[in-house]
Amino acid sequence: MKVSFRRRLLAGVASAVVVVAACGSDATTRAPGSPPPTPSPAVSAAAPSASSQPSSPSSGPASSFEPTGQEVTAEAVVADLADPVDVANAGDGTGRLFVAEQAGRIRIVRDGTTLSDPFLDITDRIDSGGERGLLGLAFHPDYPTDPRLFVDYTDLRGNTVIASFTVDPQNPDRADPASESVILRIDQPFPNHNGGAVVFGPDGMLYIAMGDGGGGGDPEGNGQRLDTLLAKILRIDIDGGSAAGSPYAVPPDNPFVGDDAAKPEIWLTGLRNPWRMRFDRATGDLWIGDVGQNAKEEIDVARAGAKGLDYGWNIMEGFDCFRADSCDRAGLTLPVTEYGRDGGCAVIGGVVVRDPRQGRLDGGYLFGDACSDNLWLIDPVGDAQKTPTLVAGLGRTLSSIGEGEDGTVYATSLDRGELLRLSAASPS
Repeated sequence: MKVSFRRRLLAGVASAVVVVAACGSDATTRAPGSPPPTPSPAVSAAAPSASSQPSSPSSGPASSFEPTGQEVTAEAVVADLADPVDVANAGDGTGRLFVAEQAGRIRIVRDGTTLSDPFLDITDRIDSGGERGLLGLAFHPDYPTDPRLFVDYTDLRGNTVIASFTVDPQNPDRADPASESVILRIDQPFPNHNGGAVVFGPDGMLYIAMGDGGGGGDPEGNGQRLDTLLAKILRIDIDGGSAAGSPYAVPPDNPFVGDDAAKPEIWLTGLRNPWRMRFDRATGDLWIGDVGQNAKEEIDVARAGAKGLDYGWNIMEGFDCFRADSCDRAGLTLPVTEYGRDGGCAVIGGVVVRDPRQGRLDGGYLFGDACSDNLWLIDPVGDAQKTPTLVAGLGRTLSSIGEGEDGTVYATSLDRGELLRLSAASPS
């Protein structure tokens, strides 16, 4: 019998079934089929310390966004997917959407229909279940001139693989499973907190989200270590390569290049389990949903040009101290918003809506939760702490939020196998 996503999500890390998307709590469980927690529309948070650092240099529009009074609706585009966990577009003008299924397939949705043949099937090399599987996908920014697709998956040993595949030049609806080129292999000490997002930035670099390696409370201290790729956002140049035959180059402007005690691929650090991250297509700001331990879920932002930021895990969880032995916030970048267990238990990082057809919704940062099925909006302008505004209760377990080529916002619903179109209830 298929175990429900909600059951997996709320089971402890020692259980045989854990969250596929996030593992938002390592201690709190709820009986399968019981109702999710009822959120309060205004989710409060403690004020950040004056010693916290901003996430910028600030960038983006000077005008602010007003989320109050808005509502968002969801419309099912298709409902025949199997455990969808991510959605992306190829940026090639075709309007196709590509949905990653956890077991290891990528499906194409075109004109409201899921194509019968998968775009890519690599189920034979993936350990799927719990938080493992095919977790993220992104097309080369010069696609189809450069016909590569990049994925993050868990191999049969339980470790993270970042790899590329080439699209068949004779069939744009098919990527060749035999064309795999492994870019990175990263050992995972535990079966959870794998991260999984891969996205290209406006600079053409590939950004990779890595969780802290799992286990409750970051037992290896990876969040505050620079000698590991875990608990980080990585940034690599997949077009550079090297004379030694490396499949990628380290950009020379990465913040820890030249530091012998640090991994040069690191761009950002201090993250627990960054499940979804997206770039704002208008400003270049990077928005990250970082899943909390037992108390707080948070949204972090790195403004365009900001690098080397430390988001504080496992010193902080949201705006609160996590460790009893130390709570020195000096040099840390605190979230722009957070919510507690009254709002959910596994944040789904979202997008800044850039779609004028959505009226007042255009320009807001939209994100959700996998347990409570809620969607929230915040004003993405400025680094002051935001109070999230509840704009929908979708009745579905979300696993990702992404964009189409034209800015249309889509989401995947794991329990119903749906690709959803999200839009303003009243675009005026």
